[in-house]
Amino acid sequence: MQSPSSRSIKIFHGVATRHEMYRLFDRHAQDPDTERRRSGALHAGEWFEIGEDEHDHMFEILPPLWMRGDMFAMREFLTGDVTSVFFTFSIDGRIRWFHGYCDLSDRTSPDRMKSVIVERETRPVRAMTREERLEHIWSATHDDYRGYAGARWPEALRGTRTVLLYAGREGTFLKRLDDLTETEIAAKLPVQFRHLPDAVAA
Repeated sequence: MQSPSSRSIKIFHGVATRHEMYRLFDRHAQDPDTERRRSGALHAGEWFEIGEDEHDHMFEILPPLWMRGDMFAMREFLTGDVTSVFFTFSIDGRIRWFHGYCDLSDRTSPDRMKSVIVERETRPVRAMTREERLEHIWSATHDDYRGYAGARWPEALRGTRTVLLYAGREGTFLKRLDDLTETEIAAKLPVQFRHLPDAVAA
């Protein structure tokens, strides 16, 4: 397993609205493993794009912990050494804004995240890895339709993420997020993302 400071994944595609941004902040709030939540392992390395207004809104909430060129860190830590870092980049001649969770116990993590975001967003062809597709589905699914495997599941699978699927006449059923087929993934994605080419994970 990757350490919290080395993992990096885009968790939402498109530019998150303010409402979506706050939902993304809370995307692990229902995880039943309290120790896992508190460790920061669930959050560190996750990032997504926001708008200028959302970037400025977060800047004005509290004085930043620090500012450095095209990034600043939130003074309030999410958990442990993990906090929000906000970025402003010029990519292909256009100014864009991003949020990421960085583990500041590793001082290089903000700069590494910057490099990852710029590399990811300057790819010549829009594409999504399987992991990105699954993370987008988790991020975009309402709390009522996503959850965690409980006592009815085999012990080894308990606590893993599940989503509710619709099976036509057979009704709805729960399935582990990681076990979704390509057809099920396509059905859960917004139409504009269903036919993007697969990207090779870095």
